Amino acid sequence: MNTNENTATIGRTSTVRLGHRARTQTRLPSAVPIRVHSCPFVVTVLLAILILAPRPAEAADNASSMVTVPDGVHRPLFRTARDPVEVRVSAFQIDTVPVTNADFLAFVTAHPKWRRSQVSRLFADASYLNHWAGDLELGPLAPPEAPVVRVSWFAARAFAAASDKRLPTTAEWEYAASAGYSEVDGRNDSQLSRDLYAWLARPVPAIHPVVSTGKRNAFGVQGIHGLIWEWVEDFSTALVTGESRGDAGLERDLFCGSGSLNAKDTSDYAAFMRQALRSSLKANNSTSSLGFRCARDLALSSSPLSNP
Repeated sequence: MNTNENTATIGRTSTVRLGHRARTQTRLPSAVPIRVHSCPFVVTVLLAILILAPRPAEAADNASSMVTVPDGVHRPLFRTARDPVEVRVSAFQIDTVPVTNADFLAFVTAHPKWRRSQVSRLFADASYLNHWAGDLELGPLAPPEAPVVRVSWFAARAFAAASDKRLPTTAEWEYAASAGYSEVDGRNDSQLSRDLYAWLARPVPAIHPVVSTGKRNAFGVQGIHGLIWEWVEDFSTALVTGESRGDAGLERDLFCGSGSLNAKDTSDYAAFMRQALRSSLKANNSTSSLGFRCARDLALSSSPLSNP
């Protein structure tokens, strides 16, 4: 072999003599023949392709991406005289987009008790995933990248726990949703208001658009308005009824008949709609426009809600 010729070894190598020049024929593990001449540039390019090629795990990471919402303040829509005007929200992470049909299909595949035919009616009503073609088949009404709907609060919590996440609290969700498209304070974002009220005026579609069509707000959260309604962890803790409940303890925390008298902003129609929906729900309910996204604490020691 010509000793002046550079050689490189990748995979299995054999030397072939052609005339008085030798060439090194190299085979990758996939058995695809590649001829490497004495050019170091060719070797560098091949090595770069092998090292930098995307891996399946990276695609999964992109599908479950989260954004960090910084510390802030949530102003509850309803409160009693004993409740604070503002609630501190510690920094937390939230899914960039809602959980999709493909995400939830992977979950029920791994956890059979949450499949449509096997779930207990205690944890999901008869509408649970009834737009899917089958237990493990999405069908035409549930595109893989559209947000999953017709899931109960119990099912949403189970999905979150299986992902080492949780559902966002009402204060976290409302704070994340309060941003405009370009400013963190979205109260004066006229385009956001137009988009939101236009969405509220439209009937629920038979097939929801894919999550990538949702607009991104100033926190980087995508489609938090305009795609679906979303479950929160403490959906039942701010119910407003026509009753007057004087008992202390759990019932007093869950129901507040005087709350509507102290509504912070009577012009925020969308917030009233969200509150009305939450107050009407039971944990096993599932509807054609209700899905969820997950959240995660930044640190175990931080609490998302401040005490009165």
